[in-house]
Order: sequence, then C-alpha cells, then structure tokens
Amino acid sequence: MALDLIIVGGGLSGLTLARIAQSRGLSYRLFEARDRFGGRIDGVDGVDLGPSWFWPGHSRMAVLAKKLGVEVFEQWSTGDALYEDHSAIQRGHGFASMAGTYRISGGMPALVKALVAKLDASCLHLSTKVQTITREDSVIVTTSDGKDHAAHHVVLALPPRVAAELAFSPSLPVPARQPLGDIPGWMAGQAKLVATYPMPFWREEGLSGDAISQIGPMVEMHDASDPVSGKGAIFGFIGVPAPHRNGQAEAIRSAGLVQLERMFGPKAAKPEALILKDWAQEPFTATRPDWDFNGPHPSYGCPPALRSLWDGTLTFGSTEFAATQGGFLEGALERAEEVAAMLIK
Repeated sequence: MALDLIIVGGGLSGLTLARIAQSRGLSYRLFEARDRFGGRIDGVDGVDLGPSWFWPGHSRMAVLAKKLGVEVFEQWSTGDALYEDHSAIQRGHGFASMAGTYRISGGMPALVKALVAKLDASCLHLSTKVQTITREDSVIVTTSDGKDHAAHHVVLALPPRVAAELAFSPSLPVPARQPLGDIPGWMAGQAKLVATYPMPFWREEGLSGDAISQIGPMVEMHDASDPVSGKGAIFGFIGVPAPHRNGQAEAIRSAGLVQLERMFGPKAAKPEALILKDWAQEPFTATRPDWDFNGPHPSYGCPPALRSLWDGTLTFGSTEFAATQGGFLEGALERAEEVAAMLIK
C-alpha cells in the first residue's frame, strides 16, 4: 500500500514537514543520506558548523524553540570589534554585525535533536540515499539498499542542485530542469573555521569576538561561545573561494590559527579544537556549480516551472523554495508549512 508521503532529506525543512504530517495522521517515511539528521545544521560541543542565528521577526523559529523546550539566547556583542588590513589591526573599528540575533543553547543541533525526538523513529531512515524516483500509478522511490517505496506524494527537501542530480523517470521536463539547476544552494559554497577554548578569554579583554579582516583566511569572525558548556569559541567565514580551497584544508587551518593569534593574542594560538567545515566538499549539500557562487543573498522562491510537477505528486521542499524567507532557517519552516498546506488540501 502506498504511503501518503515520502520525504527525501532530513534537514530542518524535512523534519518539520514530518512533524506536521505525523500530527495530521499521514503515513510517511523520511530518508536521509547522511548518518545524522540536520542537513546543513551541524555542530560540535555546542558550537555551530552550519547556520548559527535567527533574527527578530523569525516567529516560526521562536515558536518552534519554545514548543521543543530549547533555550534561546542573544548573540554576544559586548566589547570592541577588530578590523584588520595590511597596515594594522584596529580595535573599536566597526561594530558587532550580528548583535540582536538569536542562537540556540547547545547549538542548532539541539533544536534538531529535540525535533527528531518528537517523531516516530520507525519512519526515519538514516544513511539511506535515494537513487531514483519513478512516476507510475503512485510515485516510486528506490533507495540505495535496492528497495522500492511507493507514495502518493514525494517531497524533495534537498538543496536544489542536489535534487537535480537525482534520477527521475520519466525525466523532468526541460522547463523544470533549467531553473532547478540554476538555483544556488544556501551555504553550499561556504566554509567556516571554528576554534574552541576553555573559556571566552577575549571577553575579559574587552573584545566582542567580532572581527573583519582584509587579509584572511577568515574575513568575518564572531563569538560562537556556548552558554551550556561555558566554553569559548570563535568562528570565521573563510574568504578563500571554494575552487581554491579544494585540497587545501590543512593550509587553511594553519593560516587560520596564525590569524587567530595575530588578532586575538597568544591565548588564541592554543585552541582545544580547530575545525574546518567546508560545505562545498559536502556532496549532499553542494554541487560543483555551487563553488562559483559568490553573490549576495539570492532571491529565492519556487519558480512557476517547478510547481505542480507530475500532477502535484512531486514537490520541492527546501528553504530555497520558501515564498519570503528563502535561505534562512525561518525559510525551512516556512516551506514545510507551505508544502503541508498543499498536500493536506
């Protein structure tokens, strides 16, 4: 018997859609290719390696955190920011650009963990890659273990270009394939370097942890400390383009450590951990065209050609397709609500 719904992708959007489906009594299965849930949400010891913030006005995120009982706190922004160019390092130059944003205690993975705990574990499948999607009387999803799964609706809660690489039978029409391949994945070309310490020592020295550098390899840095563990952390966005990062992880880590000491002093030279998360190297997040995107935040949304595919049985459900908040965590929740409304209608 065909399921009501198959969800491909266990990130925030896919998990939220599963939660809505479960609450409405729909039969569903969720397949995630990774060995963990969260998708582009990842972290270590309470420090985010993926998205870190949500903003005032992102009401869905605030409501979800409250319902799941996870603590929200405001991004640390007290103290001087640093600015570095080839002539000097200036203190008190600039401002804490993320002041007023919100984070999750324990990192965003704590939100994912709490969300997964609300779902029927028998409906969730990790390390299960979808190979082909076939349209018959129902939609047949074939997974990497060779099994076929039938559903009345399939939702691809995947980055657009990753979804485009799936095998469809029959093939998606050309007017759909083109826009799907043109949509850059949110975060897909980015990399973050995270350094953790026993405590946020820079705060005692009157620094906010925010820094801008014209030298790099980190071009924008922030305090990423976790109030649950009490440990300190600084993370930075790597300014080296993805094609030039390829195969250079150790060199970037080494240069990043030198930069941390240069900007924050000798204590910064001895982190407990130094982690480089290059999302461009994650095959379930990025494709090769994503490496070349360096523009501003894209104007996301669901192109008309990608609506009502296969008579409405195939839908795209990642944050990039959200009507107003695409590319944000809020957009993942928004898109899950949009898709649920379409399916339940």
